[in-house]
Amino acid sequence: MEKHQSGATQVAQSWDTYWHGTGDVSAYSSGGANHPVILAFWDEFFQAVKQDYNAPRIIDIASGNGAVVERAMAIFADQPADFTCLDISDAAITNIRDRFPHVHGVVTDARSIPLDSGSYEIVTSQFGVEYAGPEAINEVARLLAPDGQLALLLHSQAGSIYQECVESLDAIIQMRESRFIPYAIDMFSAGFEAVRGADRAPYEAAAKKLNPAIGVLEAILTQYGLHVAHNTISSLYNDVAQIHEDIQHYEPDDVLGWLNRMERELDAYANRMSSMRDSAIDSDTFNKVCDGLRSREYTIKSAMPLVVPGQGLPLAWILIATK
Repeated sequence: MEKHQSGATQVAQSWDTYWHGTGDVSAYSSGGANHPVILAFWDEFFQAVKQDYNAPRIIDIASGNGAVVERAMAIFADQPADFTCLDISDAAITNIRDRFPHVHGVVTDARSIPLDSGSYEIVTSQFGVEYAGPEAINEVARLLAPDGQLALLLHSQAGSIYQECVESLDAIIQMRESRFIPYAIDMFSAGFEAVRGADRAPYEAAAKKLNPAIGVLEAILTQYGLHVAHNTISSLYNDVAQIHEDIQHYEPDDVLGWLNRMERELDAYANRMSSMRDSAIDSDTFNKVCDGLRSREYTIKSAMPLVVPGQGLPLAWILIATK
């Protein structure tokens, strides 16, 4: 595994926090990317390019948990191909290498890639390269060999995934501002002491402080629905209520440790939702990206929204180009 430093250390650390320990998670389980239309897009793309290349060199940019390379490997299972995954997160590349030991891994910022121009016949990215900014698309495109193909799925500001990220981020911010988890920790700490025979007054005072935060969570779920933030808030609300009801049957270290982990994980989740929101591309920016590639003598084969039949909002931008 190659590792290269960049000026995006803080970003890398944030994504390391998210990807650490997620190696057993399905590659398509995050980022709204488990939709059958997205799976079908990559299957169709790789089936098509398979007819045109013998033992192609394939690189996936901002690979995350390896969603795209997983589809590519399935399509090229009966044909030789060389796979490389690139991501700013060391944890992400470690997870990919654990799952696919023969895949080359590069840890670097997509804005400055330490690889030779024209090195790959197929260059892909799914909800990744845009995190480094639209200008990073030019850096990624230079990796394309003559007659190669570039295929990108990019977050769209007009898309359903963007809307979901905005709602999830707002819900998490509201919950954090309510101090639900710190107040729950205080209540359970005092509650476990009360179960052991200590004075109940601290427990009752802590429970009273938690009540307004409970009301905030209920308002969030009314506003956005039970599934907002991938069910995190509804699950936390229900689990705290269940533990509180049967507190005598739980171990203090287990409950308090769980709540502290949830606090850290929600911070990482909020950072991720914020990054996704900020990276989404509007139509003007998308058109400028396409024009920039054309000016560098790339041919745009497809530049359009990825739509779900019967739904109003697209999932992403599709950008396919050749050199």
